[in-house]
Formats: sequence, C-alpha cells, structure tokens
Amino acid sequence: MIRQVTCLCAAASLLALAAAATAAGPLPKKGEPAITEQTQKSGGPRPAEQRALRFDSADLAFEVLPATETLNGVATLGFTAKAPLARLLIDLDKNLPVTAIAIDGQRLAPGAWSNPDGQLAITLPHPLAAGASVSARITYGGTPHVAVKAPWDDGMVWSKTPDGRTWFATTAEGYGCDLFWPCLDFPTGEPGVVTLHITVPKGLKAPSNGKLLGVDTRPDGRTTWNWRIKHPNTYAIALNVGPYEEISASYKSRFGNIIPMYYWYLPGEKSKAERLFAEFAPTLDFFESTIGPYPFGDEKVGVVETPHMGMEHQTINAYGNAYAKAPEGFDWLFQHEFSHEWFGNQLTAANWDDYWLHEGYGSYMQPLYGQWREGDARYAVMLDRQRAGIANTVPIVRGREITEEEVYEASKGGPGLDIYNKGSWMLHTLRYLIGDGPFFAATRLEVYGRTDPRPGNFAPRYGSSREFEGFVARVTGKDYRWFFDVYLRRAALPELVQNRRGDTLSLAWKAPGGIIFPMPVEVKVGDRIVRVAMPGGRGSLSVPGGAHVVVDPDARILKRSIALEEVQAWRAEQAKKPGAK
Repeated sequence: MIRQVTCLCAAASLLALAAAATAAGPLPKKGEPAITEQTQKSGGPRPAEQRALRFDSADLAFEVLPATETLNGVATLGFTAKAPLARLLIDLDKNLPVTAIAIDGQRLAPGAWSNPDGQLAITLPHPLAAGASVSARITYGGTPHVAVKAPWDDGMVWSKTPDGRTWFATTAEGYGCDLFWPCLDFPTGEPGVVTLHITVPKGLKAPSNGKLLGVDTRPDGRTTWNWRIKHPNTYAIALNVGPYEEISASYKSRFGNIIPMYYWYLPGEKSKAERLFAEFAPTLDFFESTIGPYPFGDEKVGVVETPHMGMEHQTINAYGNAYAKAPEGFDWLFQHEFSHEWFGNQLTAANWDDYWLHEGYGSYMQPLYGQWREGDARYAVMLDRQRAGIANTVPIVRGREITEEEVYEASKGGPGLDIYNKGSWMLHTLRYLIGDGPFFAATRLEVYGRTDPRPGNFAPRYGSSREFEGFVARVTGKDYRWFFDVYLRRAALPELVQNRRGDTLSLAWKAPGGIIFPMPVEVKVGDRIVRVAMPGGRGSLSVPGGAHVVVDPDARILKRSIALEEVQAWRAEQAKKPGAK
C-alpha cells in the first residue's frame, strides 16, 4: 500500500507528508461522527468468539448516495463455527447503525444485538455447535467515516471530477474493512468468497473486485454492478464510483492462460491512460517470469483511477499518481501496488507483525524491475534511494500479535517506513548471501507454498517471518537464524569494522546484541574482487601494500553507515529551525 510511500523517485516530500499524517492521526471534519478506538484498530489479539469463526462467504449490497455522502448496505454473511458459540462478534463502525438482523432467515428483535463501540454483538436464537453453519443478514447504513488525507488514513473519499461529477472511493487498510461493511477485521479473517452489488446514480460506473457478473439497470436509471471475488484480503474490498471510461485487453501468460486486463480512468485522459495501460503487460511478464503466475488470472488484472494516491485492492488496485513521469521509465506507484497481488493478496501475513512480507517485498520489486528492464546500474540507483529512508529505531518484527497501527505509527512504537525500505534492503542482502536460485525458490515457497506454481495448483495463503526463515533453510540446507535475528528482530544495523596493517586487511562484524554475524564480505583489491568468508564474524585478506581497497564495492550488504546517520541527524536539526518546512 502507499499509506506511507516508499522512498523512490521524487517521493521524499511525500515521505515527510505521510509520516506527519500518521504521527498526528486523522482528525474528523466538522460535524463528522467520531470514530471509536475499536474501529481504528485492525488486527491484534482477537476475542475467542471471533477466532472460533470460519468466514465462508459474504454477499454485500451497497447503495452509494453521493448527494448526502451516505452509504446503505445489506450484508449476508456465512460462517462455520470451529467451537460452540452463543453469539456472533462482527466488526462494524457504529456510525453505520444496524436497523435489522436475521439469523438463518429468522428476524431478531432489536434487543438481540448491540454495537456500543464498533464491535457488533449478536445473540444467536440458538447456540451454535462446533461444525455448524450460520447465516447472518445485517441491514445497516449511515454516514461513514471520511478519510482526512487518504490513503494515509482511511475512510470514504468523496470527491469531484474536473467537470464536477461524482468521484468516490474507499480506502480501508489501516482501520480495516469495518469502516463500511460488517467483517472480521484481522488478517486471517478473510472470507472464502465475496459477492458485491453496488448501486450507483445514473451515469456512474462502479468497478470493483474480482469478476463482473453483470450490470442491472433500474427504471430510474441507477445501475447495480455485480462482482464476485474469491479469498479477498479483509481490507481489499473496494468501492470505486465515477464516470469512468475503460481500456481492456487480454494477456497471453507464459503459463498458457489468458488473463483479462482492465483500466478504468476519468474522461479526458485517454492518451495518458493508454500510456499507463501499455505498462500492464510488460509488468505482468516481469512478475510472472521472476516470481510466478499471476494469482488471480481467472478473475482479472484491474486498476482504477482514484481521488487518492493508491492502494492494493485485490484485482482492482487504486491508482492516483497523476501519470507522473520518473527517471526509471515506469510508473513506480502502479508497479508497487501491483506487486501486492503477490505480496499481500496471494501471500497474506497472518499477523501485522510480519507485514514486511507485504511492503518489504513490494518495495524490492521496484529496483528488481529496474534491473530486469535496464540492468545493474538502475537497480543500484533505486536501491540507494531506499537506503536513505531506513531509520533503524524499532525492530521490524517484535514477536507478538499486534495491530496495524502498532506497525505504522511511530507514536505507537511502530517501525513505520522500515518495513518498506529496510525490508527491501534485507531482501537485497539475502539475495547476495544465498544466491538467486535459492532466493527465488524461497520466495516462491512463501508466496505459493510450492516451488513449481502453475495456474490452478495453488490458492491464497497466510505466511509469517518464521515460516520464511524456514523456507530459506530448506532451500539452502543452512541455518540463517543469525541473519534474521539481526535484520528482523533487532533495530540497529551490523557494523563492519576494518583494520589495515601492512599487507593484511582485517574485518570484523559488530552486530547488535552481540550476535555472531558470519556475513561474507566482498573486497575489491585493485581490479580484483575477492569474497572473504567471515566465520565467527571475522575474516582477513592479504593485500599488497600500495593496493587500493574498497570493501563491499557493490553495496550488497545492509550495514551501518555513519555518513547516513549524520545526514539524518542534520536534517532533523534543520527541521527544528524557525521557518523550516
């Protein structure tokens, strides 16, 4: 996602904006209903009653009412109990009051449910036995939370096109799906299948997730757009409404299947839209050749222009980068959000604590694509831009179940942008350490659960840092716990101490917590590059007395840089000065 932008291209000012937005937290507009702490929270420890539910299906009917900026909904949710239950706990913003509930067709009295803080509690007419299924039909509606600075905070985005027509979108990754539909707001709360019915005013379209089942036109000119998607992320369901025009084509995959591609864009931008659409096929080819099959080829590749910057909504990625041009020759935001179809939608972190699997990999895909397109120089330049954004204040992984806000917000002790930039650089270093073959084999295991993915032989899955560590051990036959302990579970970077005396260059790693860090190091001596083994974290190399020596000449290792620390400290001081922006 792009709630906090990766450090690519000219994104430095956006980084500052994103950090400020998340640090301050969103403020409600005048007259806007307050959002509760429960609704703001996504993930983290969950009640046993929610963990006892398997979310089988959701049939969601929405009516978007732009004139009043309100939303009405009817959600029919199917669950299977994994343990005996007397009530259902379903997350839903209390600013969308429930007016009716039926359980398995039986209408409940109003006293059978309550929602004081954003978690709807429904007393079942009869206790539910383990293994039994239940259907809950929930009718609700009201004034949903409005995003103040989307997508850096979440909610509804009510906007206008340049010619004054309705342009509306949702963004919900931070606060979660409960902002506009009743759901289980934690990563493993994915429904098996979701059917969407989105009713919009005459003249507007509603591109959304998955496969289009059809469009129904009502007597008054309103239309209902019907979609179906399998295994969507909890935050991936998206409403997008506007007077869109459409570009479409079919892509012949290197795996033999045909994948439909669509881009919905605002009128008057056809030439710009066509240039962006021309990036779809080569970007898809990069991912399929480098990582593996597009996970949702039986549905679509979908992108929609939105009044906010971007978000990885499964098969309907939000794009709002204003068709910006960049030195690397491709739209980095489109590419980043598209990467999440693999790292986020196909592979989903079971716990927000492992969210670097989404954003670290998602960020690494931009320099990797630059390398695939143009070679090592582009790769190095793009990685260098990311390197300047690494803060090293908090470990990327903290070993406990946490909320999304505890990852993204510094005020809540989160690593923030490090899950992007440090995660990307960690992967760069791992690739150097174990080699391309094992690196991409471990990546495929994490994404698909197998090293030989083909269309039809895999399904969306949950992953974790520990699992990924195990996959690396499996494909290499070696234990790299020391590597992951330093880069994931420690904040500080390892420091490489160099000492040259006479004809001997001595190298020693100083890792946080005294961890033994046997990372091999390349050394350039004159025109020759030597890889120095570092058993026990130490190594040495004989060098001619007058030879010019460069340690780690291709910057393959993420390590401490005093120069960067001084730059960051200097910038922090400049920011404190009167008149600083």
